[in-house]
Amino acid sequence: MSRIGKNPIAIPAGVTVEVKDAVVTVKGKLGELSQEFSDVTVKVEDGQVIVERSSDNKNERAKHGLYRALINNMVEGVSEGFTKQLELVGVGYRASNQGQRLDLALGYSHNIVLEIVPEVTVETISEKGKNPIVKLSSFDKQLLGQVTAKIRSFRKPEPYKGKGIKFVGEVLRRKAGKSA
Repeated sequence: MSRIGKNPIAIPAGVTVEVKDAVVTVKGKLGELSQEFSDVTVKVEDGQVIVERSSDNKNERAKHGLYRALINNMVEGVSEGFTKQLELVGVGYRASNQGQRLDLALGYSHNIVLEIVPEVTVETISEKGKNPIVKLSSFDKQLLGQVTAKIRSFRKPEPYKGKGIKFVGEVLRRKAGKSA
């Protein structure tokens, strides 16, 4: 049995979980998320969500843990939310935002302007002597990951000087330069 899939998901106060026609809908103070599922059964009982499978075939075993993790992320997202921070490392790299419009200066001939989806809130932190930080938060973990991956793809960290866009706290694998 799946170690992840067999764990029940506790429903916190202020969150409602509804299962109808192979769709799980989770509502909370931060928003509403829904997820389709197949090959497993999802039950809500005693303030917990339980994901079960009917047989032991490979497809159902794979989806058992997957849907449990997705539903857990939905419950956690609508109750607390998720936050990711990106750090811009490099001389002259800057970030600023006006509402949902993120403006990045990453050493190209032009600034990159990105319109962030309304479900993700963006905030830029620029302190003198420190690298600029882009703080993104949302109740949808998948969408937040997509947006951060898109921003990071503009200038991935390179292994020699470590310049680029990296997550705060991320440890980069560095390489030695030319040996003289």
